[in-house]
Amino acid sequence: MSRFLLAVLLLANVGTAIAVVYERYRHRQLFVELTRLERERDELNIEFGRLQLEQATWAQANRIDQVARQRLGMKFPEAEDIVVVRP
Repeated sequence: MSRFLLAVLLLANVGTAIAVVYERYRHRQLFVELTRLERERDELNIEFGRLQLEQATWAQANRIDQVARQRLGMKFPEAEDIVVVRP
């Protein structure tokens, strides 16, 4: 009976050791993945900041006015060209 108990305890000990090794391996894999995802997040945040800055530059009123005048040939109407419509 004691040999049987010893065998069971030995198998349980070996099984637990294998489980610990597997979980440490899995932990390392997940940590590497986490590090990669954090780096990717940081790169995306930097790119987002650049895009926000670019958007702010393109959306400035003087930039829009410049493009409207140069590319589209637009201009402010003269006073005699303005017609006020009243109900």
